[in-house]
Amino acid sequence: MRGNFRRLVLPLAAVLVLVAAGTAGGASKAVTLVFAGAADPTYLDPALVSDGESFRVTEQIFESLVKLKPGTTLIQPALATKWSSKNAKDWTFTLRRNVKFQDNTPFNAAAVCYNYNRQYNFTGAFQDASATYYWQTVFGGFKHNGSADLSPSLYIGCTTHGKYSVTIHLRTPSGPFLPGQVISSFAIQSPTALKKYGADSGELRNGTFYPTGSYAFSHPTGTGPFKFVSWTVGEKLVLAANRSYWGPKAKISTLIIRPISNNSARLQALQTGEVQGYDLVAPEHIATIKSNSKLKVLDRPSFNVAYVTIHQGPGSPMNDIKVRQAVAYGLDRASVVNSFYSGRGQVAKEFEPPQLFGWTNKVMQYPYNPTKAKALLNSSSCHVPCKVDFWYPTGVSRPYMPDPKRNFEAFSASLENSGFSVTAHSAPWRPDYVKHVNDGTAGDLNMIGWTGDFGDPDNFLGTFFRTPNPQFGFHNAAIFNILTKAQGEKSLAKRIALYKQANIMIMKYLPAVPYAHSRPALGFEKTVKGYVASPVGTDPFQGVSIGGQ
Repeated sequence: MRGNFRRLVLPLAAVLVLVAAGTAGGASKAVTLVFAGAADPTYLDPALVSDGESFRVTEQIFESLVKLKPGTTLIQPALATKWSSKNAKDWTFTLRRNVKFQDNTPFNAAAVCYNYNRQYNFTGAFQDASATYYWQTVFGGFKHNGSADLSPSLYIGCTTHGKYSVTIHLRTPSGPFLPGQVISSFAIQSPTALKKYGADSGELRNGTFYPTGSYAFSHPTGTGPFKFVSWTVGEKLVLAANRSYWGPKAKISTLIIRPISNNSARLQALQTGEVQGYDLVAPEHIATIKSNSKLKVLDRPSFNVAYVTIHQGPGSPMNDIKVRQAVAYGLDRASVVNSFYSGRGQVAKEFEPPQLFGWTNKVMQYPYNPTKAKALLNSSSCHVPCKVDFWYPTGVSRPYMPDPKRNFEAFSASLENSGFSVTAHSAPWRPDYVKHVNDGTAGDLNMIGWTGDFGDPDNFLGTFFRTPNPQFGFHNAAIFNILTKAQGEKSLAKRIALYKQANIMIMKYLPAVPYAHSRPALGFEKTVKGYVASPVGTDPFQGVSIGGQ
């Protein structure tokens, strides 16, 4: 997830500790779990976000038609109990009965269609990529596109069949449609709350989308196992167990998520008991946690890619393939992975992780070679020293990029050694950096990455390169066409062959340079049980307990 593409050292709030207080009748305990992420959410309306820190919260409040089996990328029922399609265009879902939203309004077929039609009918500022990144990634454009850059919408309608069955209609067959529905952006929200709290009010400010209603800040309303209580930006976000939840109830009473951007500060908070768990353990801190008898490390399955964007555009030196090749040979990717990932990373050869179908070892490779990079530059339109603007994010740690500043400094040095003159730029992750990357204004080069949302190559290759993308700024009909063909192909064997071919084409064309796949870690107190780390980075807290709870 874009975390692509979605953060500052914050003062520690007053110590939050485990609460064990008798409740009415003394039959159960009120238990609070405090968990540290790396940043605040962007917003709490899942349709309007694309970053992992936001999805960490929305995954607890909302549910989609389907979900991932914990710890895997396998699809299983959620708000839909079963589904079918004869043509991969018209998908019929049987809905779960006796489910209510957290405002006590009914979940039904009309609510499902309302949510899909809501995004389909977005206009104006809501069609900006900073507002509806995932709708545009999965479905393309809208009912009425406000820009010629938007493609026709894959989604074309939703039909209800009574209260508990719907059919979602697509313009063309789509292999990744069903797995794509696990993304929190397609969670089903209370139509009543969306309308009551102005969810469809928003505006662009300096090119970035901002909701202007209160829904996305203080009234998120879903069907999930936790419900929203409060959000103090920079301090904490509080969720309470939804005691009216249709499924197994959460074992903890209160979940507090704190934003702590600094890696060492998150470690310290765990060591002192201020938090019981945290995400994005810096690789160099893993041994420290393992050496503490009261703490433990959990591994998140590797399902990500870190890369350096190469932005092409009018007048850019990156329009020249030789310059892009020089960048690829000038980035010392192996040294960065070996130095800063503590054995938990591998050098990426292409833009999808090796465990996904379509990965191939036949792609063109670019080992660090300063001499070759300089020779390419001197035979290109940008001779040595080739001047480039190179951006990196501040105030954040990402699963694929634990310490962006160190990665940037190493890459900047290796590029300088390879004939480039690098001008450094930095910006805070939220909201500036991601916005600039997404709209193509983050220099000639920038560092970003992606944690996959579901187990299909389209979630990597299609997300980046299936349609014109302002982040990369290029138009290559052959790449667009093969990825569109792969997306709509029904035969798995043919899809595999197409994605292998696409990977070879992409690494030859070089719209960006992938450099790492990492195996992220989480740290916990040993008393915390039942936490299952997901490859996609959004973990359910529903089954988590503490101690003998």
